[in-house]
Amino acid sequence: MTAIYVMSVLFGLACGQAMSFCFPTEYMMHVERKECAYCLTINTTICAGYCMTRDINGKLFLPKYALSQDVCTYRDFLYKTVEIPGCPHHVTPYFSYPVAISCKCGKCNTDYSDCIHEAIKTNDCTKPRKSDVVGVSI
Repeated sequence: MTAIYVMSVLFGLACGQAMSFCFPTEYMMHVERKECAYCLTINTTICAGYCMTRDINGKLFLPKYALSQDVCTYRDFLYKTVEIPGCPHHVTPYFSYPVAISCKCGKCNTDYSDCIHEAIKTNDCTKPRKSDVVGVSI
């Protein structure tokens, strides 16, 4: 009986990780500064997907830290830097952004992620576009 219970728990844990669909996904963002003449279109990767989670009954009896749920977040990432064209000399034209290398289901780390769910804002340009700019290391 104990062996069956242990095997069931191990199988459940394995399936929980296998059923999580969290991976790098292509994402296009637009970056502009009010002082610069152009909007820059950047193709990058972000972490997106579904993470297996459980909602515990009896939330009133647990401390707040025990109630946090896993999110799709970065395992490995690097920063790339691009130059926004058409900026005057007194404006810093560089913009750095993260590129997801690999992702995981885990707690949201506020050191490098925005963990607040906000309404989706439009991701579009209000100025003429420049696209497919290669990242510059700074």
